[in-house]
Amino acid sequence: MVLNILLIIFAYLLGSIPTGLVLSKALAGIDPRQGGSRNIGATNVMRTAGKALGAVTLIGDVLKGVIPICLALFLERGEWWVAGVGLAAFLGHCFPIYIGFKGGKGVATALGVYLPLTPLAVLVNVFVFASALGVTRMVSVGSISAAIAMPLLICLGRYPLPYLILSLCVDAIIIYRHKENIKRLMAGKENKLWGES
Repeated sequence: MVLNILLIIFAYLLGSIPTGLVLSKALAGIDPRQGGSRNIGATNVMRTAGKALGAVTLIGDVLKGVIPICLALFLERGEWWVAGVGLAAFLGHCFPIYIGFKGGKGVATALGVYLPLTPLAVLVNVFVFASALGVTRMVSVGSISAAIAMPLLICLGRYPLPYLILSLCVDAIIIYRHKENIKRLMAGKENKLWGES
């Protein structure tokens, strides 16, 4: 029990590391919270600090999910505890203790959580994300589409119930964190990743 709780605390604290903010300030002298969408995630880091830092931010945010999940699996924690570790890492990214609980939208860290747990579902969902992004040129549409698809894919893949519950919680938070994007989409003012905005 103590080890499980320590894993959850570790996952939250690791997830709380604001990868994009740290990299942008250290390597480009830029605070992504002062430009673009004012988000600390990879997309806004790419817009404000360049594609290279955006790519590294993406990798870092994914690893914040992969590392604690792999550790929990290696230590053979039960499925409910593993799901709890994944949720803690995700919540850390969205509500990081280090910067006043104002974090990113959680998509990349959620991907990192799912990769070791539901690899086949992730593989299919990458196609869902890429298709939505390719058609709309909007990362938000791809992210929301992937979030909605994940619980369905987990059901179809017959993964354990704790992972489905995890995906429903993550799904709800990702959509909530995209509420401003949804408002802009409805108004026809959402930013596009390339081409005419």
